[in-house]
Amino acid sequence: MKPREIKKNVFWVGAIDWDRRLFDSLIPLPDGTSYNAYLIKGKEKVALIDSVDPTMTEALLSQLESFDRLDWLISLHAEQDHSGAIPEVLKKYEMAKVITSSQAKGMLIDLLHLPEERIIEVKDGERISLGEKTLRFLYTPWVHWPETMCVYLEEEKILFSCDFFGSHLATTDLYVTDEGRVVEAAKRYYAEIMMPFRKIIQKNLEKLAPLPLEIIAPSHGPLYNKPEFIIRAYRDWVDDKPKNLVIIPYVSMHGSTARMVSYLVGALGEKGIEVRQFNLPEIDIGKLAISLVDAATVVLGTPTVHVGAHPAAILAASLLNILRPKVKLVTLIGSYGWSTKMVEQITGLINNIKAEILPPVLAKGTPREADFKALDDLANLIAQKHEQLNLKE
Repeated sequence: MKPREIKKNVFWVGAIDWDRRLFDSLIPLPDGTSYNAYLIKGKEKVALIDSVDPTMTEALLSQLESFDRLDWLISLHAEQDHSGAIPEVLKKYEMAKVITSSQAKGMLIDLLHLPEERIIEVKDGERISLGEKTLRFLYTPWVHWPETMCVYLEEEKILFSCDFFGSHLATTDLYVTDEGRVVEAAKRYYAEIMMPFRKIIQKNLEKLAPLPLEIIAPSHGPLYNKPEFIIRAYRDWVDDKPKNLVIIPYVSMHGSTARMVSYLVGALGEKGIEVRQFNLPEIDIGKLAISLVDAATVVLGTPTVHVGAHPAAILAASLLNILRPKVKLVTLIGSYGWSTKMVEQITGLINNIKAEILPPVLAKGTPREADFKALDDLANLIAQKHEQLNLKE
C-alpha cells in the first residue's frame, strides 16, 4: 500500500493483516486486524508514531520509501504489534531517535534490545514541536500495559490513541463507515484486554475529555472522524452500573446440566430479564467476554468431573477472574453423581470478583421436580436482586 494522507502532511503508513486469526496465542481475531503507524511531517522535523508487527515490517518500510528523513520514532506502547519493526526502521534512519514514556524505555530495551543512547524519555504533558506541528504526550497507563501513552497533535486536533478505542478489524476503509460493526469489534477489544483496568480507564477518559477532537487515530482498526460515538460507548462500558442481563456459560456431558440451563433461561426470560447462554466447548471466547462487559449476573453451569467442575467451566471461571467485570451476582448450577466439591472449587477461582455469591443449585443425577423448583427460586432471587440494583436497560 501507499501512504494515505489523513490531513496535510499527516499520513497513515500501517499494515493490514487480513489473515491473522489469533492474537497473543489466545484471543480470536474473526475479522483480522491492522497495525496502524502514522507519519507527521513538520517544517523542521519528521516523526513516525509507532511501527507495525514484525511480520509486517516490509509493508511499513515500503511506505517509508516516500520519506527521505526521519528524526523521531515515537513509541506509544512497547508490545511487539506496535514496536516490532522499530529496529529495522532505526537501521534505515541512522540518525533517528526513539521517543517514549519513562516506563517504556526499559521495556523497549528488554524486548527489542534497542540501544539506550537512541531513546529519549518524555514526561506526561510534555510537548515537542516539529515546526508548526505540536505534539503533546499524555500518559494513559493500563490501556492496556502500564507504560502506554497517547499523542495529541494540537494544530490538527488528532488524538493518536494507541490501543485506546482500537478494534481488531481488517478493512480498506481509512475511517469508520459502519459504526455498528466497529463498535462490536471495539467492544470485543475492550472486553478482552482492557476490562480488568476499568477504573483506571475511567480516569483516562476524564483526562482526555477536555481535548477538542476531530479525529481519533487508534493503533488497530479504522480511524474515527466522528469520534463522539466511540467515546460514548467507552463511557457506557466502564460505567459502574451493569445492565439487566444474566449470562450463563455452561458445559454438559450427559444432558443434566443442559436441562437445568434451559429451564433457568426460560424462568428468567419470563421475568423480563435478558439472558445469554454460551455452550463453552463450542463458543468463540471473545463473544463471552463481550457479554461480560454488561452482565449483572453470571450463572456458571457445570457437571462434576472427579468431584470437581468440568475443565471448560474452570477455564470460564478463570477468565471471569482475570477480566474482573462489573458483575454483581455470581452462582453455580449443575449436577453430580455421588459427591461434588464444585462450589468450593469455583468460588476459590473467582476471588478477584467483587460480587455476591448466590446459593447454588446442584442436582444429584438427572434433575427432578425439586431441582426445577430450586431453579424457580433462583430465578426469583435474581429478579429481586436486579430490581434492587436498579440496573440499566
